Amino acid sequence: MIDRKSASCLLAFVLTACAPPREPQSPPPAAPAADSAAVTRRPIPAPSPPDTPAASVRSPLPSIAVPAGAIYVCVTGSGSAAAQTAIEYAPKVDALCRNHPEMGPCQYERNVCRGKGGRVFAADGTEITMATEAEYDKKVRRVTFKAN
Repeated sequence: MIDRKSASCLLAFVLTACAPPREPQSPPPAAPAADSAAVTRRPIPAPSPPDTPAASVRSPLPSIAVPAGAIYVCVTGSGSAAAQTAIEYAPKVDALCRNHPEMGPCQYERNVCRGKGGRVFAADGTEITMATEAEYDKKVRRVTFKAN
């Protein structure tokens, strides 16, 4: 014989097994991609070259046009083929990178620029070199995993 406890468990099992399948819930509407992006890379129009004689000594650093709100500018190419791209962050990431440029999201975007053969410049026009990155790494403990 089946006791009451076993019978009630068996009845609950049969009722849930015979129930119709649930309708899949539709996902919530996604926000537009532009609003949810943490980083925006916006090309900057090339500045007009200054009127200087050809005999003048050229600066090794290009003239940087930093738009308002951008922390970094990525410069790829050289000479007249140089292209400048502003690196702008979402508001929360922007506040983080302004106070702590050594943090991961900031460093990641700088490394993306360098990976494309570019040079990274801060809003004040100074270049963020690998020596600068090494100084940042002294402030933050980073763990790097390597394959093999």
